[in-house]
Amino acid sequence: VIDSTNNYLLTHGQVQPALSQICLAEFQSAGRGRRGKQWVSPFGQNVYLSLSWQYFCGVSALAGLSLGVGVCLVRVIRALTGIEVGLKWPNDIFWQGKKLGGILVELSGDMEGPCSVVVGLGLNRALSDDEATAIDQEWVDLHRILGHKNVPRNKLIAELINELLPFMAAFEQEGIGAVINEWRRYDCLVGQAAKLQLGNNIISGTISGINDSGHLLLTQANGETQAYNSGEVSVDIA
Repeated sequence: VIDSTNNYLLTHGQVQPALSQICLAEFQSAGRGRRGKQWVSPFGQNVYLSLSWQYFCGVSALAGLSLGVGVCLVRVIRALTGIEVGLKWPNDIFWQGKKLGGILVELSGDMEGPCSVVVGLGLNRALSDDEATAIDQEWVDLHRILGHKNVPRNKLIAELINELLPFMAAFEQEGIGAVINEWRRYDCLVGQAAKLQLGNNIISGTISGINDSGHLLLTQANGETQAYNSGEVSVDIA
């Protein structure tokens, strides 16, 4: 039981280069998602995992890290369950228009390096309707998708860690280019009409995928396509 696995590693972690610390929780009293949103974290059913890593490079060299983490999650879920989950830019795991999991990446350090990163993962394995009342969007869990077939949580966590550790170790040298095409294969937004919220501004258009830097490509009604490296996407996924 903990307030937040990310918070714990941010305040207690002392990571040396090429080493990692991992924090797992049964329950989070203050789980966090992107943009300060609450991550609903009931006891004993889901996956709440954070991983810290130290890099020699600067913060700017880690652009696209969260997209690669998303690819790692999709690989594991597909391999263990056969479910064709997808990715919603920038870092949500989706199944048929409903959110199954999310990623929160928090960076600190110098622009020239070194820097530290904490990657937080939340994955809905089994949520009751009562527990999910605080969730403000369409959601799903593995039990509902699989007809309440058991997905061993320890096996799921072990496979996630086994997938993430080599990816994190290689990212400083390989960058987002090593997984960008795989991310595109899992993209569940491409071709969808969408709205992108940037602060108080909302931009409408059609999702045209991502560029080689991992930025969202949005094509507006006038045919102009622009790339965005931040923002909140809303889309009616069929």
